Amino acid sequence: MARAPSAASNPARSVINPAAIIAVCALALTVLGLTILFSASASFKQGPYFYLNKQLFGVGLAAFVCLVVSRINLDYARRYVLILAGITVVMLVLVLIPQIGIEVKGSRRWLGVGPVRLQVSEFAKLAMVFCLAHYLAINQTRIAEWKRGFLIPVGIVTLFAGLIVLEPDFGTAALVMAVGLILLFLAGARWSYILPVLALVVMAFAVLVIHNPNRLRRFLAFLDVEGNKQGGTYQLYQALAAFAAGGTEGVGLGQGRQQLSYLPEAHTDFILAVVAEEMGLWFTLGVVAVFTIIFIAGLVHLRRAPNLFQYLLVAGCLLLIALQAIINIGVVTGVFPTKGMSLPFISAGLSNLLLMGILVGILLNTQRTWGRATLSGGPRTAREVLA
Repeated sequence: MARAPSAASNPARSVINPAAIIAVCALALTVLGLTILFSASASFKQGPYFYLNKQLFGVGLAAFVCLVVSRINLDYARRYVLILAGITVVMLVLVLIPQIGIEVKGSRRWLGVGPVRLQVSEFAKLAMVFCLAHYLAINQTRIAEWKRGFLIPVGIVTLFAGLIVLEPDFGTAALVMAVGLILLFLAGARWSYILPVLALVVMAFAVLVIHNPNRLRRFLAFLDVEGNKQGGTYQLYQALAAFAAGGTEGVGLGQGRQQLSYLPEAHTDFILAVVAEEMGLWFTLGVVAVFTIIFIAGLVHLRRAPNLFQYLLVAGCLLLIALQAIINIGVVTGVFPTKGMSLPFISAGLSNLLLMGILVGILLNTQRTWGRATLSGGPRTAREVLA
């Protein structure tokens, strides 16, 4: 009688499974976030423990959500994808309604009661991925068709991105469009369909920026950071100053100057600048390396996907983490124009923590449920996996 494989020999349950590596990296980044947040909160009038306590609550809630998601049946949850998508769309509409959506600095992105606020667009990103993965999986044989295989899924992505643009939140909308088009490519959509849509998206965002005086002013200021350091690029200039002050070794935890009211949003979007000043260049590069490990481990994990739906779902989760990290790092280092987007696992914010908890929970879920590697016979491309 054949012996059942032990947990040690089962790649789905091995502690060195790629999904487990991602979870360990996520935990390390979260601990770093708590440490730096305590330092970045030193000058706040509420006290240094105010944001730390809120973040600890968010981490605990995200850990609970991660555990729950890691144990659910994804195929069973898939039955409710249309309900999930519908609820998310309704919430995106509610955000735009005065007296319901919470407005901060000219943008309506939050729903909440009292001190508890949730940024709906964070969860809309996941809803889009879930809905798109479901649709592409049930229409797998029609991916090459113009209407069923491309036009309708592009419409799904555009619906979510369009509502987010109205908040307005151009950065998150661009992220949603990027993830959606990449998933279409992975599912087998033709380049001849994708490239024209990509060009239209770029032109649409250009038109929106040109006709939005505030964003146009910020973009033009970004082209001359030094010349606009007292205006539109003040935040970016201070972030770059933090990188310069930190050097290779850093000034030490709690010794940085930028978080002492010099750098706005030091605890959220620009928290990497605090890391750079206090911990130095090498530690900052280590943070980038951890995100790189997450992405590579995710690619390895995807090779064991049992079906198209779960492949695209996990690929979407991986892209949401990786692309958001790239955008945040690019903004803080002056590669991209300033955009309010959190650094995954590190920045303060309940909504982002909850989303990251769900994404990691899905990865751990698939670690537990996916069987042995389905690929053999040497390396293959992502599109060949789906063939």
